Amino acid sequence: MPAEDSGPSRAKPPKPRVTPTISIIGAGRLGTAFALAFSRRGYVVQALVCRTALSARRAAKMAGVASRTLALHELSLLPRSDILLLTTPDDQLSNVAKLLAAGISRGRRQRIALHSSGALPSDILGDLSSVGFSIGSMHPLISISDPESGARRLEGAYFGIEGQLAATRTARRLVSAIGAKSFPIAAINKALYHAAAVTSSGNVVALVDIAIEMLVRCGLTQSYARTVLIPLLESTIENLSSRDTGKALTGPFARSDVATVRRHLPAIARSEVTDALNAYLLLGRHALSIMERGSLSLTPNNELESVLDEFESGK
Repeated sequence: MPAEDSGPSRAKPPKPRVTPTISIIGAGRLGTAFALAFSRRGYVVQALVCRTALSARRAAKMAGVASRTLALHELSLLPRSDILLLTTPDDQLSNVAKLLAAGISRGRRQRIALHSSGALPSDILGDLSSVGFSIGSMHPLISISDPESGARRLEGAYFGIEGQLAATRTARRLVSAIGAKSFPIAAINKALYHAAAVTSSGNVVALVDIAIEMLVRCGLTQSYARTVLIPLLESTIENLSSRDTGKALTGPFARSDVATVRRHLPAIARSEVTDALNAYLLLGRHALSIMERGSLSLTPNNELESVLDEFESGK
C-alpha cells in the first residue's frame, strides 16, 4: 500500500550570509580609505578611532559611514566588532594592541585583529592574541595620498597577507570582497618585503626629485619639470606592465651607448645636484647587470663598466 502523501516537502531556506562588522583604529588616510572601500561593499564599519574624536568624526564624514567615532583614549567604548583593523603608524601598533587588550574580555567566539603594516609581522598584536583574537596583517601595495582615490586604488591593489590561520582567511576574504588580490608573505620576510615596496614607490619619488632638480638646472621650473617627466614615467610603467625588467629597460645602458654615458657623467658632476651622480653610477651598474643577466646586450659591457670605474675613481 503506497505511503500516504504528506504534501510537498519544504526545504529550509538558506541562512542569510552575515557580513562581519569592522572597527578601524587609526582612521587616517589609509584607515579612511579602508572604511570607504568596505562600506561600499556592504560591510558595516561600526567604529572609527583617531587620536581625537574630532578627527574621527571628520573621517566618518569623509567615508560617508554612520560609525561610532572615538578618540584613542576612549577605546573602552569600542563596540564588539567581528574584525579590528589597526591602521595606526607602526611605532604605535604595539601600544594600541596593549590598550585594546586591556579593555577586552575573552569571549566564546573568536574574533579577528589585523594590522596594515608592511614592515611588521602579526605578532606585534600579541596582546590581542592573549585575549582570544586570531591575529594577522594585510598590507596593500599601493600609495595612498587621500582617502577617496585611495579607496579606488585599494580595489585594484595586491595585498601581502601574513598571520594566524583564521586571521589570514578573513584577510583574504576582505581583500577579495573589494576586488583586490592577495599573496602570502612569511613573517620573517616582512622587513625585506616592505623594503622592496619602498624601493619601488617612495624611493622612486626620491629619484624623480633628483631628475626634477637636474631639469631645473637646465632652466625649467620645478612644476614644469615634474609635468614633463610624468609621461616618461607613465610609459615606463606601461612597459613594465607587459615586459620583464630586461625588455622594459631603455636608455644608453640598454643600448651599450658608451659615448652618451661619457657625456652624461661630467654634465651631472658639473650640475652639483645632490646625490645625482651617485644615483646615476649605482643604477647604471645595476642596469648593466640586468642586461648581462639575460644576455640582452648586443655588445660586451666591459667598456661601459670601465667608463663608470674611471669616472668614479677620479670624481
